[in-house]
Amino acid sequence: MKLKLGIPKGSLQEATLGIFKQAGYDISVKSRNYYPSIDDKEISCMLIRAQEMARYVEGGQLDCGLTGLDWIRENRADVVELSELIYAKTSFKPIKWVLAVKENSDITSVKDLEGKTIATEVVNLTADYLKKHGVNANVEFSWGTTEVKVPELADAIVEITETGSSLRANNLKVLDTVLETTTRFIANKEAYNNPEKRKKMENIIMMLQSVIDAKPKACIMMNVPKNSLEEILSIIPSKNPTISHLAKGDWIDVMVVMDKKVLRDVLPKLKDTGARSIVELPISKIID
Repeated sequence: MKLKLGIPKGSLQEATLGIFKQAGYDISVKSRNYYPSIDDKEISCMLIRAQEMARYVEGGQLDCGLTGLDWIRENRADVVELSELIYAKTSFKPIKWVLAVKENSDITSVKDLEGKTIATEVVNLTADYLKKHGVNANVEFSWGTTEVKVPELADAIVEITETGSSLRANNLKVLDTVLETTTRFIANKEAYNNPEKRKKMENIIMMLQSVIDAKPKACIMMNVPKNSLEEILSIIPSKNPTISHLAKGDWIDVMVVMDKKVLRDVLPKLKDTGARSIVELPISKIID
């Protein structure tokens, strides 16, 4: 059994390879080589642009691959979406395709685009959005640098944004979100119906998801005096920490997994309540 796996080339490539590595898969990409090596004899990899991935998975040239929901919709591909994996080029959150115009534009909503011209890389996605709003407009394919095309070459654009910095830099304002998109693990229908290949895909997804789930988390260990345990537990943002008794003294060891973003508020409270030897440990994977 050899699973043909598509790795997205381009903006998602480094983030994807990084997650695979943390999940335990060592994928090596050589310059100008579209067939990376992987330390799993049951998998063969190919680098394919995310824009094309769904088409090749649907056609069976690939058994499975990773691409965005946007490109599945844009290609109108008939594939099996096995999992949503929320990561992008620079962050672990969804990204958006937005409708944008110049800051000083008289266009204030999608309804104002009747008879106007929109430049975008996602022509089908934009056409479906306009149809939903009952607007007839000219949608032109953009080969890149879409932000600079308004207002001289187009009245509006539909463009992808992760942080919004490029739109702001070009004095553009967002009128609406056309689609919020995340990375999806997709499969060819025939490959999915093969039990051996399906199990392999499910195992890959489990390991990738374990890395993504661990990213915002940290493990905290601390020693707590027995008479402060109840108060300590009321501070911890977890209903089921691990508690064990130490060999000597009236102290208890408490271990808990919590969001990194709350640590700066929670850790001082734990110390003030009597916790000592507080240690933060990194987490590489979480499998529920």
